[in-house]
Amino acid sequence: MNELIGRRRVATSAAMEELGRAIGGGLRAGDLLVLTGPLGAGKTTLTRGIAEGLGVRGPVQSPTFVIARTHPSLVGAAPLIHADAYRLGDAAELEDLDLDLEAAVTIIEWGRGKVESIADSWWDIEIERPVGAADDPENLDRDADRIVSITKFP
Repeated sequence: MNELIGRRRVATSAAMEELGRAIGGGLRAGDLLVLTGPLGAGKTTLTRGIAEGLGVRGPVQSPTFVIARTHPSLVGAAPLIHADAYRLGDAAELEDLDLDLEAAVTIIEWGRGKVESIADSWWDIEIERPVGAADDPENLDRDADRIVSITKFP
């Protein structure tokens, strides 16, 4: 996945899923991804693509109401844990979820500032979306260019 490090413009939700498939194809058990971006940025869309790249059972939906969901592999590879730390108060609550980070590929939305206590390294993916007209809360899902930055920590 090192070849994906950097900053890129993603024009459509289909392109976001395509980027996700490219990311998912390079992930292995033990990989942790932290997704950051405002509501409607495309975090779950990117995760859908990653899930396809991993070959896990769907559907992938926003984990907001379940906090964490495990998608088993359909191809004998690592399962995907898709978690949402938005409603968690601090890193201790994330640790209390007892996620099996070594046996799965784990994606944590809103996890920035919380994963440092549960992992030594992770991929940080930030999705920026335009503000202004595209910031209309009734049109959060409409296609508009996103800027996706992928970095490896530490």
